[in-house]
Amino acid sequence: MNEPSFERAAGDWALRQREARVWFDGPLGRLLLARQQVLLEAQLASHFGSFLLHYGVSGGPLACRQITHSVRLGPTQPGVELVCEEWAWPVREHAADVVLLQHGLDFAASPHQLLREAARCVRPGGHLLIVGIHPWSLWGLRRLLAADALAQARCIAPARLGDWLHLLGFALENRRFGCYCPPLCAPRWQRRLQGVEAWAERLQLPGGGLYLLAARKLVAGLRPLPQPRRASVGALRPVPLAK
Repeated sequence: MNEPSFERAAGDWALRQREARVWFDGPLGRLLLARQQVLLEAQLASHFGSFLLHYGVSGGPLACRQITHSVRLGPTQPGVELVCEEWAWPVREHAADVVLLQHGLDFAASPHQLLREAARCVRPGGHLLIVGIHPWSLWGLRRLLAADALAQARCIAPARLGDWLHLLGFALENRRFGCYCPPLCAPRWQRRLQGVEAWAERLQLPGGGLYLLAARKLVAGLRPLPQPRRASVGALRPVPLAK
């Protein structure tokens, strides 16, 4: 990438991140974060290790007692401890037990580059967690009609992400859906739809507004070298000896 195009991509990425942060601070963004907070805490309860890297938006502190250190990285915004661009994380390879991309791919300048950078930091046997907006849902439909920052969201389908993860050496272990309620700001409509939300989440219908993917990084095993075939030994025959 030449210098002018790199500066332009960096500027677009920073602007997109600021607009996404403003949208998630609004009523619809807070509703989406509140719904996924329960799924995230339930998923993180099954992970152990020393380091968790968190990239993207945040709906609040994550309760994860089994992981010793949690570091949030990304653009300059409240709560970020390690400021960096999405294509260059100042983290060594295989450094984290768990990496969480919370709507990071939705508002990324290059989702492929961000996913490769996150995968690079996961240790063999570690986990990569991805939260995104489901394109085939009412929230994904609103993205096509919206005039706010949600219109810039990429909304990558979970099946497509599963293919990307497979190419990067990950095995998909868990997939959860949430936020089945429509993107309505009125609290009275949200209260009326609480029963439908609980019923759909219990059945895990695929039309949720968000998804959570949990993938494990496969450990590269040793493949034994093929042994050369030995020539078959014929029957032993007596050899005449000289007197």
